Parts: sequence; C-alpha cells; structure tokens
Amino acid sequence: MVVGAGMAGAWTAENLRRAGYTGELTLVGAEPHAPYDRPPLSKTVLEGRTDSTTLKLELSGVETRYGARATGLRPGTLETTDGPIAFDAVALATGAVPIRLPGSEHARVLRTIDDARSLRERLRPGSRLAIVGAGWIGAEVATAARKRGVEVIVVEAAAAPLAAALGPDVGRLFVPWYAEAGVELRLDSPVQEVVPGGLVLADGERISADEVVVGVGVRPDLAWLEGSGVGYERGVLTDEHMTVTWPEATAAGIGAVAVGDCAAWWSRRYGARLLVEHWDSAQQAPEVAAATLLGLTGEDGPAVYDPVPYFWSDQFGRMIQYAGHRAAAVEVVYRGDVTQPKGWSVGWVDAAGRIVAIMAVGRPVDVVRGRKLLVAGVPIDAERFADPSFALTMPVAS
Repeated sequence: MVVGAGMAGAWTAENLRRAGYTGELTLVGAEPHAPYDRPPLSKTVLEGRTDSTTLKLELSGVETRYGARATGLRPGTLETTDGPIAFDAVALATGAVPIRLPGSEHARVLRTIDDARSLRERLRPGSRLAIVGAGWIGAEVATAARKRGVEVIVVEAAAAPLAAALGPDVGRLFVPWYAEAGVELRLDSPVQEVVPGGLVLADGERISADEVVVGVGVRPDLAWLEGSGVGYERGVLTDEHMTVTWPEATAAGIGAVAVGDCAAWWSRRYGARLLVEHWDSAQQAPEVAAATLLGLTGEDGPAVYDPVPYFWSDQFGRMIQYAGHRAAAVEVVYRGDVTQPKGWSVGWVDAAGRIVAIMAVGRPVDVVRGRKLLVAGVPIDAERFADPSFALTMPVAS
C-alpha cells in the first residue's frame, strides 16, 4: 500500500510495478484528484497557461482510493476517512502541509491544484495582493500575479528574501528583482495576523489587500501518525534505504518506507538527516523505496538514496537552479557580475576549499558542471571559479 497520491507516492507505486511486483497494490490519496505535478501550480496554472498538471503514469492494476484521508496507522492497518484498509507493506508519502498564521481563515495558501485554480480566479487586473513570505513560493506567486496585472506587496520577516535557504548575503541579491517587476517588498516586517481585508504587522501597521497569500513554508504531514509508533521528528525518520523507524512493524515482519516531503532520510554523503521538500527528491527516492520494499539488491548491495539535493525556481523572468547542501560552507564565492539580471552563479565552499553547494541564475551549465565538482569533492581555485570565462571542470581545481 502507498499512502499519499502526490508525485512521491505515485512514483513509488509505478516503481513497484516496474521492479516486477505483481501483487495487490493500493494507492490512497487525500485529494479527490489523480496524481499531479505541483511545481507548475505557482507558474503555468496561476498564469492561466494550463489548467491541469496530471501526471502520465502507468499504474496498471493499482487500486486507487482518491479522496480518502489517512487518519491513523498501526501495523497491518491504515485508518482512513473511508474506513480501515489492510496491508502487508506500506510506503508513507503523505507530503507536507502549509504553515498557517493567526487569522489563517482570511488567507490563502498554494499547495494543491484547487488552491491554484481558486487563487487564479481572484488575480484580477487592478486588484491588490499581499503575499506573506519572500521565499520560493512567494516570489513565484508574485511573478504570476504581476503578469496578470495585479498590484503586489510582499511582506517578509527576515532581512532578505530567501535568507533561510541561501543566507542573507546571497538573499539580498534578489531584492532589486522585486522593484524591477513592480512589486513592493517589505523586509524586517513580521506579520502578527491576517485579518479581513489585509494584514496586521507586528508593529501594529495594517496593510490592506483584496487577497492574502501566506507562503512561509510547509511542515511534513505527521499529525495522523500520532500514537502509531512510527518514529518522526521534523519528518518520518528513515535510513539511507528509506526504511522507516517503526519497531512494531519490524517485529511483525511488515516492510515500511517513506518518501517525498514527509521523509527525513539519512544521508551518507553529508552525515546528517535531510528533509528536502523539492520535486527532485519526490521523483528519485521512490525507486530506492520500491527496491527496499521488494528486498532487491544490486552488485553493491541494497539500494541507497544519497543524492546531491537539487531544486529550481522561475521568478521575475529568471531561472534559478541550486544543487548541494550549504551547511558546511565557510565562504561564498561569486561568479560573474551579480548586478546583472542573468548570467551569474554563487558557490558555497567549505574549510577544505571544496564546493558544497552552487546556485546559478541563467547559467544552467554551471550547475551541471558544479555538481560534478561537488560529487568529486576536489578543492577548487576560488579565483578561477569566480571568473565566468573559466569552465567549471576539473581544471578549475587547485
């Protein structure tokens, strides 16, 4: 059984079939829709360029139970709003839920296809939209809204956009993009609550708006697992094989894995537990999870999930790509002229002079090559890295 019919869950079901599993297989999803792709929601769906992002999948012989929300779990039984469902093995893929603010009943979030369609209908030329959060989603919603002629204000508690993801120094490079797009950006402005007709900031100032969108992040959907015995902290705890920490299931001989936005998996590469809430993880981890459930092994033993995290964003006419994990960085190296709209990159370097993460704006080849340097773990020559005329290949190493 697969619990969660988003991309991670759907791909797990398909990978089980691809790997040769021919037994009964049930895919359970809380939403009434067939599995669909989420990244386009804040881009092409909001802009009105498409109305459906349904995934093309080969779910041969898979029983689908859409509109059935998981409410509880015990070894061998999933409790849902449609009643209990028995299983011999399970994959947890229930994703994440948006973080809410006080007064959330007066605000919108963007997580589902229904959220996107409903918000799109309200993005009318001349209307005023307030967005809480200058992160990836906030910037993408602002981009789509401006294309539809909406007046936009973005309110951010931190001192820079994307400060949590990229650090404040790199985040400040994004500030001019908002003004260029005609978006008002308010930094160092925490929100106290959402109220009818707008926002109230922590200092008491009120910001009026026809619509409010809150985009301050998500949390793994874990409440339904309370009392189940499944181990979770920031997410469902798994090892590098995506096996869930669940002693009761192990004792009963029941296989359990977790994938996608709800899974906090152990990374051999980084020696840390990672929770990566991005498309790439939802697409890649299911192959390992399926192999683990089926007990498949390769020449090197059981399948291991140990990627270099990767994600991308489209905002204000720019393509941003990021690869790596910057936690160990002690230095930031800029490549190219960061004052230009496109054509520059940023590298995060550790104490040994190795690239641990790279971000590119309009230079996709830098991410492709920089990722190879990252995997190789070789020290780089910072001066060469900073010169965009040098290709990011092994000669850039010192």
